[in-house]
Parts: sequence; structure tokens; C-alpha cells
Amino acid sequence: MPAKKLITSSCFGIAVLVALIAFLLKFNTQQKLFTAEELAFYNGTDESLPILLGILGSVFDVTKGKSHYGAGGGYNHFAGRDASRAFVSGNFTGDGLTDSLRGLSSTEVHSVVGWRDFYFKSYKFVGRLVGRYYDSQGNPTKYLKGVEAKAARGAQLMEKQKNMEAKQPSCNSRWSQDDGGEVWCDDGFPRLVQRPLEIALTGKMSKRCACFNEDQLGQPGLEIYNGCDYLARRCRV
Repeated sequence: MPAKKLITSSCFGIAVLVALIAFLLKFNTQQKLFTAEELAFYNGTDESLPILLGILGSVFDVTKGKSHYGAGGGYNHFAGRDASRAFVSGNFTGDGLTDSLRGLSSTEVHSVVGWRDFYFKSYKFVGRLVGRYYDSQGNPTKYLKGVEAKAARGAQLMEKQKNMEAKQPSCNSRWSQDDGGEVWCDDGFPRLVQRPLEIALTGKMSKRCACFNEDQLGQPGLEIYNGCDYLARRCRV
């Protein structure tokens, strides 16, 4: 066979092989189990393939959101990987694009689970990622069960804090670049008060503005805004 025909035949064979690999990758999403290396193929750079992302080990086809998840899209950093932590950390570079939730608070973990639920409702579930959250048989790992338990605790604490704070109404507030901030109470007097469950929820202590009646102002732990009169109903912040 002439050399020219051999070269042509070889090039044709390579083209067929490339097309076959692309075809298999496109339809192999039905296999339900992915390795991290396999998932990386579906990162939106190859327009012949669907765009997939993982969150807590669950893999979703987000191709219908191509303008967001495709190459150049604002959420492309999520494509082709499980970057669960970044959904709450906002760190979309380097070590931030990881599936580890180590060190996150129960409410942050609850938020990640909420994002996973969003994808179940909004996009097609296509499989599971073998690794931290699912084993080689596709079974949930102890790590995933721990995440689910921590998220449930976060939900319970958030509900408890919501109920506690409902008993003491929050201040009204507004802010503008020209005038700064202001808090006020239609009924009662504004005070800063610690949120007792916040350490358990986020690992940090924070305060909120709540409205108290005059006969409640002697309670311990109530803080008057700096520069605000004792019985003022409005305070600059």
C-alpha cells in the first residue's frame, strides 16, 4: 500500500478513535459511578460532552445552565469536580475548590446540604462520585453520614434560635451611603443583645438589635448603642 494511503488511513483511524472516545464519554454518564479523573472530563471545555458537577458526592448534569457552568461562565469553577466547600466559603481558587467540609460550622454544613437539595430539584442527577462521600460500590461513607448529622443539628439550632428571637422582636434598620445606619423600635427601645446559640451555630459570637420595653431594660447583657440616649427609640449606628 502506498505511503500516502497509509498516512490517510492512519489519520482516519485516529479520528474515528477520538470520535468513539467522545461518544463513550457522552453516554457513559449513565454508569452512575464516577472517579474524580472521569468527572474532570465534563468541565465544559469540550462542547460535545455534557457539563457535570459534584456536590457531597452527588453528580448532576448542569448542561442546561451552560451559560453559567460552561467555559467562561461565572460558575465554571464548579464544573468537572466536587467543590462542596466553595458553595459556602466563596473561595473559588486552589485549596478552596475541595469537597472537604472540615472545620465548617453546623449551619454552614446545613447550607451545603441545601445546595445539594437545590441541584436535585433543578438539575438531572446522573450518578455518584467515588471518594470521600461514596465508596466504590456507591454506598454512603461514614463521612457523608456525619455531614448529614451535622447539617441536621444545624437545622435544629437555627430553628431554636429563630423561636427564641421571635419572643423578643428585632429592631427596624436601614442604611444609606449618605446617611449611614440607623436602628429604631416602633414599640420599645433598641438594645444590642448577644445571640446565645451563635457560637454553636457558627463558632463565633455575634449580637443583634432587639426591642425591649422600659421595664425590661434592667436585664443583664443589654447594651446601649454608643452615643444613644437611654430611652431613645432611634439610634445611629
